[in-house]
Amino acid sequence: MIGKKIEAILLENKEHILVPAEKVAHVQVNNRLDHALLVLTKVGYSVIPVLDKDYCIKGLLSLSMITDAILGLEKIDYEKLSEIEVSEVMNTDFPIVENPYDLEEILHLLVDYSFICVASDEGSFTGIVPRKQMMKGLNRLAHEFEAVYHVEEKEPS
Repeated sequence: MIGKKIEAILLENKEHILVPAEKVAHVQVNNRLDHALLVLTKVGYSVIPVLDKDYCIKGLLSLSMITDAILGLEKIDYEKLSEIEVSEVMNTDFPIVENPYDLEEILHLLVDYSFICVASDEGSFTGIVPRKQMMKGLNRLAHEFEAVYHVEEKEPS
């Protein structure tokens, strides 16, 4: 369990931890891979969320998933990019947390994922919590905790 003082400092700038959905690059489930490759290349990310027409999170798509889909035994088949839909290659096995999210759950998940998708209880995509934002908070905590709180070692029990 995260200590209340630590949690308070980490969540001091909670509005900066969650990157809102309207600022997150994404693709739609029915987009073709050529469009998805363009989006991924232009935004400079290696993984982005996949949404349906109702703006619900359905998957994640990476550059390596696109590459795997067009690799043959002898060559890369670039024509497949315009034939294959995102839904055919996206990853559907990933964590999604509900907003409002639990900080402890987010911290555990960010060990294995570079970002965590956040959705409303109806499944509507509300944004992501990137590892980078959480690391900024941890950095601030490491530098400011003792400036705000008096810390004493406990006697060994």
